[in-house]
Amino acid sequence: MASLDALHAYLDTLVDRHEQPAFIDDDPISIPHAFNDPRDQAVIGLYAALLAWGRRDVMLRKLEELCERMDYAPYRFVRTFDPDHDADALDGFVHRTFQPVDARWLTANLCAALDRHETVENLFAAHRPPTDQADASPVASMIQGVSTTLLTINDSTPQRLRKHLARPEAGSACKRLNMYLRWMVRPGPVDLNLWSVLDPSELMLPVDVHVGRQARALGLLERKSNDWTAVRRLTAICRHFCSSDPTRYDFAFFGVGAQDESLDTRFTGANRVDRSSLPTPR
Repeated sequence: MASLDALHAYLDTLVDRHEQPAFIDDDPISIPHAFNDPRDQAVIGLYAALLAWGRRDVMLRKLEELCERMDYAPYRFVRTFDPDHDADALDGFVHRTFQPVDARWLTANLCAALDRHETVENLFAAHRPPTDQADASPVASMIQGVSTTLLTINDSTPQRLRKHLARPEAGSACKRLNMYLRWMVRPGPVDLNLWSVLDPSELMLPVDVHVGRQARALGLLERKSNDWTAVRRLTAICRHFCSSDPTRYDFAFFGVGAQDESLDTRFTGANRVDRSSLPTPR
């Protein structure tokens, strides 16, 4: 059976392999990287994260199309969006289940939120719980608050927008919004390191099918569902490995899964780490 220390060292080698500038080109983070203004990066990054599913080549083409529809000025486009005069720019924009009506309402509601908070970082900061609150994760409160704001800031918002804005209270793993926060907060050759509203130590792991599959194969995750409980459990383990930057291990789990690599058999099957030695969520 593998030791926790040996598995930790192995995961660090995977991070070193995948957290490289070359990772950017085929990843949705390439979209905010294409802009220089942090306000543009934050706005288009939010769209890129929310639409980050399906075939990567198709997704990236659709995001490039969205940038063109926004006249390559996403912050200005959203900040000045008038549903009565600007909605035509989003007509015909479709990515899988994300329809033009979703694009219009998300943009209109984000515009209204930016009227109140000016920047996306300030919008997230408005939902950060007080420092003396015992809640384990400020991220959960912030994601819940931002999603709720974007769903309720206009009373006429259609219910269908809910499927594009995940909330921890609904049990969702909130993979895309956790990934977005990783982009905005973490330093490194891939992530953007734009925001100070969170410290990298507070981030939660973006758990999707790739991450969940690799974590289970290594014995780090027993829970079958990729939900918020799984996020808390896996993040607690990654925080044990690196308390200052737990989400660095997203590059290990996701990199192996996305590249269809084989895990080292020293850490799989009967050799998986003993779960009794794993830390529990705080």
